[in-house]
Amino acid sequence: MGNEMPSLETGKVANGEILFLYDAKDTNPNGDPDSENRPRMDHVAGRILVSDVRLKRYVREYLLARGEDIWVRLKEDGSRLDADGRRKELEALYKEETGKEAAKGKELTPEFLSWLLERLRDIRLFGAVLPIKSGEDGGKGGTGQFVGPVQFDWGYSLHQVEVYGARISSVFAGRTEGGKGQHGTFGVDYRVRYALIGFWGRISRNRAKAVGLSEADLEVLEKGLLEGLLEGATTRSKIGQTPRLYLRVDWKEGFKPLGDPRDGLQLHPKEGVSLEAIRQVADYHLDASGLQSALERYRGQIARIRYWKHEDLEVKGLDLSRLGASVEPVAWI
Repeated sequence: MGNEMPSLETGKVANGEILFLYDAKDTNPNGDPDSENRPRMDHVAGRILVSDVRLKRYVREYLLARGEDIWVRLKEDGSRLDADGRRKELEALYKEETGKEAAKGKELTPEFLSWLLERLRDIRLFGAVLPIKSGEDGGKGGTGQFVGPVQFDWGYSLHQVEVYGARISSVFAGRTEGGKGQHGTFGVDYRVRYALIGFWGRISRNRAKAVGLSEADLEVLEKGLLEGLLEGATTRSKIGQTPRLYLRVDWKEGFKPLGDPRDGLQLHPKEGVSLEAIRQVADYHLDASGLQSALERYRGQIARIRYWKHEDLEVKGLDLSRLGASVEPVAWI
């Protein structure tokens, strides 16, 4: 489409790494619609999987609940509004607020794009694609893209898990062929016994500059992960999820080859509990000595650490005070 995306300098956001852990107990963290809504699985490793899209949805729902507008919206009937329809909605709102057109021909104006970035925090965080469909004249459409400075890999459980199913039925009043009566449906409700799930995320300073992402936005993201998980896990299939640990490492310059921080974590069952029998956070401790060693390789290159841990999670081998950087608590409760 050729749109030149505006650059809104902040100069405060550093390149960074995010580690986010939460547990799931007798719940379905992320159902797979192609597999009877069973929890997504890595069947070779026996580990649960959760998509980054599911995680971002918790954040977006948190933003929406606190009165913010977001890019990814649902229609009144609950169906998802496609990107083209959502763009048209926002173009109409922009014209109503400013009296200006959002596009000149097939090009979205820089003023509209700046307005969009200021309005929608989820675009500043995760990015968006803005499509323009081809017109009646047969001309080609196009897209404009904001590349999100915050991206997450797929999440997975840090241990093997057990998935179980229970048959459920629903009975409704209605009409049968013979007149009034009842009819019902049957299905299987699939859940995981227990899983400690980890996500790895990255923050790009350069991309943050391009979309105007601020440190305040990142603090809202933190609350969106921690509080948003709790707010979002209030449906029948999602209840039973609790945030357990959040760690953010800001680099002084560039990125460092830290690798996936989840590789430095291991679950060790407590005495008398097997790995297969873990059913709650009290059944194990988390060994983070591998992560500690990885971070210590870059001691002196870390600008800041932000950290929160649930009091019920026992973590061994992690001493952030030895990394030579300030450690800021993430206060949200």
